[in-house]
Amino acid sequence: MNGLKVVYHEKYRTVYSPDPASASGRMENIYKELQGRFEFVEPEPASEEDLMLVHGESHINYVKRHELLYEIAILAAGGAITASELAMQGEPAFGLIRPPGHHASQNSCWGFCFFNNVAISIEKMRQTNKITKALILDIDLHYGDGTENIFSGIPQVSYFHVEGRNRETYLNDLTRCLTTEKDCDVVAVSAGFDRHEEDWGGLLKTEDYQTIGGMIKEFAEQVCQGRRYGVLEGGYNHSVLGKNVKALLEGMT
Repeated sequence: MNGLKVVYHEKYRTVYSPDPASASGRMENIYKELQGRFEFVEPEPASEEDLMLVHGESHINYVKRHELLYEIAILAAGGAITASELAMQGEPAFGLIRPPGHHASQNSCWGFCFFNNVAISIEKMRQTNKITKALILDIDLHYGDGTENIFSGIPQVSYFHVEGRNRETYLNDLTRCLTTEKDCDVVAVSAGFDRHEEDWGGLLKTEDYQTIGGMIKEFAEQVCQGRRYGVLEGGYNHSVLGKNVKALLEGMT
């Protein structure tokens, strides 16, 4: 098996809302591609104390009103925390989780997101003094406004959304970030796959995700002792999503 560990729970298959991120078959297709290739690790749910590291009480209570959604959402946040803990132990990891999170701000959310999984995991490491500085790379089609909002004014956490009009300029933008950023203790990836040529973005090929994963691996090994992890954000074409996730993870290992 590959060295990277996949954080996963069977409850992530639950259809908790009518949105595309919760669609039946989405997690199953990814799981099928990764099974037997990576070691799977089961997470525990995040605590309310974990949620409150980045979210206000009113927002948490809003999500709580939807009991099933809340159950899966705290498990997703817990999955991101587990992935971050593995990364800090020198084991690259990927949170095969849902709901996604990068559109969730302190007191609001949209875009199929409810709690900001990556932000919770980063802030927990900061507050427990495991890290001083972090880089969050967002490769999703959409800008992670929630992540940007949460860490606005906090120079110890850098958020970078990769942009590009075509494959070449997209990879060049990622290269620019990774050659500029030279001071972090961990790199976290908001891993959306909706830029794929057969998904909403219509841009990247499957092999590009392996290239991206390799770039992240090289950066992490040079800058932050190899500490790297990712969590699932977007990606909605079930016929290619699993292959794209597998390509990224193969690159990251």
